[in-house]
Amino acid sequence: MRLTSKSLGPIVVVILFGGILFTTLMGWWQTESVKEPVKYTTGELAGEYNPADIRGSYTFGDINRLFNIPLEDLRVAFGLPSDADVAAFQAKSLEEMYSGLEQEIGTGSLRLFVALYNHLPYDLVEDALPAPAVDLLIARGGLTEEQLAYLETHTVSLDAAAVQEAAATPAAIATPEATAAATEEHVPEAGLVAGKTTFQDLLDWGVSQEKIEEIIGGPLPVARGMLVKDYCTQNGLSFSTIKTALQAAVDAAQP
Repeated sequence: MRLTSKSLGPIVVVILFGGILFTTLMGWWQTESVKEPVKYTTGELAGEYNPADIRGSYTFGDINRLFNIPLEDLRVAFGLPSDADVAAFQAKSLEEMYSGLEQEIGTGSLRLFVALYNHLPYDLVEDALPAPAVDLLIARGGLTEEQLAYLETHTVSLDAAAVQEAAATPAAIATPEATAAATEEHVPEAGLVAGKTTFQDLLDWGVSQEKIEEIIGGPLPVARGMLVKDYCTQNGLSFSTIKTALQAAVDAAQP
């Protein structure tokens, strides 16, 4: 059969849209990209997502979905304010958020954290983690001696000033309300244990490290600027109970 220009047009349209319809029905046609890292292809981990392929555009919500890590653990580990939109926070924002630190905290840090959190293989090269992330990982247990030794030299201490400066970075906070809350200066009422009380505050108020460890039932976190409330949250402790015991210790330490 001889095709003319008039008959060729409708045929092209049918083939084009028919192909789109067919691939859509088959689940092959996608109009937007799906964020999924590559998977391990061999060994007992075959089929699981590889954290080494996490991209800067991934949000903490993606990490929660793909690697089953609670958003609250991600928030605490990387020092996001309690009222930040954690699910919308992008991995690439970490580098800008902590640009003032000596060691870089960025997408590589998130890859390392995810790998250690889920006990997945990962090359220990140069990625560093903020101290709250290290404290959380150690509390979870299961780290090898090699991993613990690596973290000793690749942990970035976040003092109060550094955390405040980082939290004030617009890229770190998803909402204007969160930005305003994050930039408030940390000025705890002396001697009063509350939601903004840090472990450094307790030490400054005269409570010994041994007494604090006795009350929280574990070692004092590496990050002295960590909120006691956040520590209780990530370790499944009742903040109200711990707060009462710490307040008694603070009162006893006062002259």
